[in-house]
Amino acid sequence: MSQFVLEIGTEELPARFLPAFERELAERFTRALADAGIECDPVRVMSTPRRAVVQMDAVNPVQSESEEVVTGPPARIAFTPEGGLTKAAEGFARTQGVEVADIFRLTTDKGEYIAVRKHMGGARSIDLLRDICPAIIGALPFPKRMRWGSGDFTYARPMRWLLALFDESVVDFEVGGVRSGNITYGHRIHGAGPLTVSRAGDYERVIREQGGVTPVGEERRNAVVTGGNTLATAAGGKVIWKDSLLDEVQGLVEHPVPCLGNIDPSFLELPREVLLTSMESHQKSFGVEDAGGRLMPHFLTVLNLTPLDGDLVRKGWERVLRARLEDARFFWKTDLASSFDAWLASLDNVIFLGPLGSMGDKTRRLEQLCAWLAAEVGFDDAIAAARAGRLSKGDLVSGMVGEFDTLQGIMGGIYARRMGEAEAVAAAIAEQYLPAGPDSPVPSSMCGALLSIADKADTLAGCFGLGMIPTGAADPYALRRCVLGIARIILEHGLQLDVRGLFAKAFALYGERAWKLAPEDALVKLDEFFMARLRNLFIANGYETLLVEAVLAAGCDDVRSAGARLEALAAFSRRDDFASAVLTFKRAANIIRKQGGDSDVALNGAWKADLLVEDAERHLAASLEAMFPRFDGLWAEGDYPALFGLLGELRPVVDGFFEGVMVMSDDAALRTNRLNLLQALVGRLSRLADFGALQM
Repeated sequence: MSQFVLEIGTEELPARFLPAFERELAERFTRALADAGIECDPVRVMSTPRRAVVQMDAVNPVQSESEEVVTGPPARIAFTPEGGLTKAAEGFARTQGVEVADIFRLTTDKGEYIAVRKHMGGARSIDLLRDICPAIIGALPFPKRMRWGSGDFTYARPMRWLLALFDESVVDFEVGGVRSGNITYGHRIHGAGPLTVSRAGDYERVIREQGGVTPVGEERRNAVVTGGNTLATAAGGKVIWKDSLLDEVQGLVEHPVPCLGNIDPSFLELPREVLLTSMESHQKSFGVEDAGGRLMPHFLTVLNLTPLDGDLVRKGWERVLRARLEDARFFWKTDLASSFDAWLASLDNVIFLGPLGSMGDKTRRLEQLCAWLAAEVGFDDAIAAARAGRLSKGDLVSGMVGEFDTLQGIMGGIYARRMGEAEAVAAAIAEQYLPAGPDSPVPSSMCGALLSIADKADTLAGCFGLGMIPTGAADPYALRRCVLGIARIILEHGLQLDVRGLFAKAFALYGERAWKLAPEDALVKLDEFFMARLRNLFIANGYETLLVEAVLAAGCDDVRSAGARLEALAAFSRRDDFASAVLTFKRAANIIRKQGGDSDVALNGAWKADLLVEDAERHLAASLEAMFPRFDGLWAEGDYPALFGLLGELRPVVDGFFEGVMVMSDDAALRTNRLNLLQALVGRLSRLADFGALQM
């Protein structure tokens, strides 16, 4: 068996490109090899900022072979009456690339046909790879592509070399003006090259030993963690590892060397968040803390070489970081000399979103919306909620957030504490942008939860009023994230809140405006948008689609109730009698849906006892009368599992009704009475779920 290696050498790629780059190469080569009939061990892919490598072991040097019987036209068309071949038969042979002598008769269930046996495969794998490699390289997707030189070929970054070997032989092809060969290039300092690779199996040894490159991302990551922990432990601390930054750092280097630097202890007067942001965002470095979680005057960075003079390199990093921290200290002191009153005045000159006014206008709306929300959910500190709404955006005009925009909200909370605001207000300001994504936590404080909901609802109302409704993948104002954030906060805090009322209040606080969509129309679209995102959230949480749709069809204005009903329905669906119950109650719902409108009398769920003539309908009426007070009590308590348990008790009675009673009686009075009996049942059922939406 043979070995194959492909290396695509480029100028430095952004670290964020590498994970998707590796996945695409692995998937595309695996699929192409399978389609071509080339047998080999699983494809292995690795990458660094300057190269992507595809390796295959145990490659069959010859394409797998097979014989296929290809059927042609019917024998009556293929042969003349004298037994000779017709032009149709000759054309068939020519099309299949065989001689007419290879044609034979084939008897099938449909009659007699002519056929030939075709030998498939058997080509050399190296010849097939000459076409596969350039096709895949040219089709690789990237977030951004570029041209270089005078050519039209585009790629993520300029391509500098291609190495392609099948055992000792070069797989010869050209892409973007670069021809493949057996030459590679190593680390720019520790083994620049050119380096000759004699055979595919030697590639990794050459690139590691002669090129000074660690080609596997996981190895680079482990080297950073292991070396960093050793250095931090020696200094009496531990590294504050951040996975996203660690992934980025290992994608920035080919020869990782951890380096522990020092900072002036006086900078520790700055907030922890400022110090870490300065280290992580600007210098791609990690903070170091002691056993008590206090920051130490050290940082860990990762070099892309083994320096001749480690102290000199470390001092260079320290000097650059010191300049960043001096800026941060200046902004910190300047901001502390200011006040929220000054910042709020400045917010009136900061545009929120075109026709929606200034950030100052937004904070005044949030002040009122937070107070309204506090009353709606029974939060006993409406004053703190309103104050948090008014101060929420003040830090946007602070010097620190101007320099470190990722600290918006966080700095507002820090400044609020330093300036004497209540802890509830400071915590809410710091948490207002949570959750920042599907895996991000929601605000932990109730005041923060209300401010986050108010902020998102205000943005949604304004954007929908302006007709800025997300379509396809386009969502420039992150409105989908706003909806998911509101839903998650309500569910995780267990808030009883009418979201339609929330959006109506948010619209009302904008006052009279020249909306593109009338508020009532925008509310309808916003309600549909919210329901669609809530549906996706529930499905993403593992609930079956049909159960989600059945629950949401019964109403989703109260998100907490919808979530609890869905959980109870999911538990009910695991019962052995679930399918039977669904069929029974679905039948009732369908009768009301299809036949109720045809009744001469409007159905209100009130039946007349003197029109109950059959034992089965009397039994059902008695059961409903006994069940309804229990149902209403459990509904008021939000005990949905018990409510579904009631349905289990009631199902045999409803089945007996359908077996012993003709609902659509010829007698109009009896028909209406029986429909009202079912309407009373369905009216209660429809609060829990739309059983008609369930398919069994």
